[in-house]
Amino acid sequence: MSDPIYQRYSFAHGLIREAGALALGYFNELGSLTVKSKGLQDVVSEADLQTELLIKKLIAGAYPEDAFFGEETGPVGIDSKRGIWVVDPIDGTQPFLSGISSWCVSIAFVYDGELQFGLVYAPKDDELFAGGLQAPSTLNGRPIELQKGTELTDGVVSVGYNNRIQPETVIATLEQLLEAGGMYHRNGSGALSLCYVACGRLLGYVESHINSWDCLAAIAIIHAAGGRTNDFLAHDGLSNGNAIIAGNPAVYPAIEALVS
Repeated sequence: MSDPIYQRYSFAHGLIREAGALALGYFNELGSLTVKSKGLQDVVSEADLQTELLIKKLIAGAYPEDAFFGEETGPVGIDSKRGIWVVDPIDGTQPFLSGISSWCVSIAFVYDGELQFGLVYAPKDDELFAGGLQAPSTLNGRPIELQKGTELTDGVVSVGYNNRIQPETVIATLEQLLEAGGMYHRNGSGALSLCYVACGRLLGYVESHINSWDCLAAIAIIHAAGGRTNDFLAHDGLSNGNAIIAGNPAVYPAIEALVS
């Protein structure tokens, strides 16, 4: 297709698989990685940085007119350019460094302030989730569907947590969920868990604060699947992060109430 957004979407498929292959190579050689701490339960490895640098380089070569916002290298041109690539080279760094497969590469594209598409690739499981305004939600090219549950008892809800959230906040969410007869899940990757919502493995997802690079791609995939989320980009969510609430339209109000 000649549409410039769809051209980027097609380009991103090859891009994310190449980045995933690089990250997987590091994952298979964990003992040789250099790791640095960014704070409590927040680490970065050379795998994160080198994977992001590869993505950044390939985007700059193909679309030099676009801005870039990566977790490791920060924002470049996001205040002056219409198109913005939002990238997390390895979402779930702690699982990655622990030898657990629940990590992924996440790439989203925003144009004129509107989320256009997202791709999330889990290299260890070779699962590529994708979708956007002009493309259906898919897993490895096949259509996916949300869970059809209408109550918290109909499935499992993923509850995200990070050190920007007070422990009592997540405890209150878990308490409400369990008292309602629900069950919780956490795998260390917000992007991957949100994709599990999109493909029906999870009923919903909630986190009191999450950064844009951790969730924008998966939000696009959920929307393409017909799911509902809060307006993440409100109040400069791109730069500041925001809460994230996601589920099918029927169960969304019950999930939203968990953080009210």
